[in-house]
Amino acid sequence: MPIQAGETMPEGSFGVMTGEGPGSISTGELFSGKKVLLISVPGAFTPTCSTKHLPGFVAHAAEIKSKGIDTIACMAVNDVFVMDAWGKERGVGDSLLMLADGNGDYTRALDLELDATGFGMGMRGQRFAIVVDDGIATHVAVEGPGQFEVSKVEAIMQAI
Repeated sequence: MPIQAGETMPEGSFGVMTGEGPGSISTGELFSGKKVLLISVPGAFTPTCSTKHLPGFVAHAAEIKSKGIDTIACMAVNDVFVMDAWGKERGVGDSLLMLADGNGDYTRALDLELDATGFGMGMRGQRFAIVVDDGIATHVAVEGPGQFEVSKVEAIMQAI
């Protein structure tokens, strides 16, 4: 069953790009003692993800953080190099933390996989947004197939 509000986020780690090259961040480092908005997209550089989902969070990052969110993180089942390049191409800067779930391990732990093999994209993550308070999911918004409503920035800003 997919992660639900009130549940503890699973343990795991993500790839991140550092000044020295590829690195990692654990869920403990990401969530412990912080309020985090974790968004997930099916794939970097894909149309809805690149033109609608990610840009909304970049544009409203300061407003979201003014509502008590310490970190806005965007994850996808892509490698750290792709997530870094996508963040640069989209002008993310320091507004969001770009997380690579390269093998989809964290996506599987959340039970939020998306079978995109029919599109030649393999197994990916569903489009979602989760508000996490000190490791506990307090709001979980998972999109239905082909939808873009509950995880977009306007909906999430109302939920936090």
